[in-house]
Amino acid sequence: MGPVEAVQTCLRKYVGFSGRASRPEFWWFILFYVIAAIVIVVIDLALSTYPILYLIVTLGLILPTLAAQVRRLHDTDRSGWWWFINFVPLIGGIWLIVLFAKPGTPEPNKYGPSSSALPAAPAAA
Repeated sequence: MGPVEAVQTCLRKYVGFSGRASRPEFWWFILFYVIAAIVIVVIDLALSTYPILYLIVTLGLILPTLAAQVRRLHDTDRSGWWWFINFVPLIGGIWLIVLFAKPGTPEPNKYGPSSSALPAAPAAA
């Protein structure tokens, strides 16, 4: 999955907390979010309106970001409730990033079919 397709998928599933999100889908969307936030902060500072535009963008993207995180946890066969590990001081956020980085289960799980089912590469001649 490419970056444009990943961002479109996450925005299309705006509040879709069910199903699974592959690692590329999740990380491309997070990269989009970080770049968008940086660009908006620069624009906000240039216009002397900080933090108005930043707050608008953040509020607009908070639900798709949370939904992508929950779907990413589903891909690793964990409940979305694992997201709350983020509130454990010092280690929680690091642990959550590790969970996001882990590969998803290759077989279907209770959250749906495998999200990383990529087409097989052509055999070398």
